Amino acid sequence: MKIGVSLPIREMAGDLGAIRAFAELADELGFTHLRIPEQILRPGSGYLHESMTLLAWVAGFTRNIQLVPSVIILPNRQTVLFAKQAAELDVLTGGRTRIGVGVGSSEAEYGYLGMDFHTRGRRCDEQMQLLKLLWTQEQVEFNGEFDQVSGAGLNPLPVQRPIPMWIGARSMPGERVIRRIGQLADGWFVLCNPDDFLGLQDKIAQQAIAIGRDPSEIGTEAGVAVVGPREHEWQSRVSHWRKEGLDYLCLRTLGAGLTPSEHLKKLEEIVPLIPIS
Repeated sequence: MKIGVSLPIREMAGDLGAIRAFAELADELGFTHLRIPEQILRPGSGYLHESMTLLAWVAGFTRNIQLVPSVIILPNRQTVLFAKQAAELDVLTGGRTRIGVGVGSSEAEYGYLGMDFHTRGRRCDEQMQLLKLLWTQEQVEFNGEFDQVSGAGLNPLPVQRPIPMWIGARSMPGERVIRRIGQLADGWFVLCNPDDFLGLQDKIAQQAIAIGRDPSEIGTEAGVAVVGPREHEWQSRVSHWRKEGLDYLCLRTLGAGLTPSEHLKKLEEIVPLIPIS
């Protein structure tokens, strides 16, 4: 099981030096991936950078750690433009990109961006299909409900062809999301209760098998807080997920109001306690 960390952007509140120090330390300590949250414009939203821009900056001073926006609200984005941005990030990182995608739940944010909230599920399904083509073919022919591309393609193509796309969903995803994971995604972020995990995994496997896909190709990643009310049990939770056979785990230092220096100290404290790759 590969272990990464979540970048506590909100608790660093614009301190770019602290953000850089956290990312560099996570890379230096050997964490396998760095996840950052995503939002563009929502009522009452807190401090948060645009994820692809921030990760392009982080790419310049990290060397090994995988960079993971989680999750891009894909139907709020122009498909071809996002394909180009993600391909550029993958080139800049030498293939260290993994994209979390989802449909979101803020109707207001869709309105601010001039996108249709009510077609977001259908559009996400189509976008994922088109993105795979744009990331693997020099010339693309695609005639969809929402996007059309003919005789054109990205240059440069990404290092990874295609870039992995992982689905972010609410704790108990509906049938449409389960189908999206099983048929289109490279993995999913496990937000459900551990007791529900195997049942959901089985449903996802059935969707994969229905289209002739090997369910073992679909990765899994859960999150565990190492601070806050459940701080005393984080190691047992890591052990539980390891026994479940998860591919990735994301440790979180946010949620307890730590200062930037305390976030860094916490990273250094947890590394000796668990194997991180």
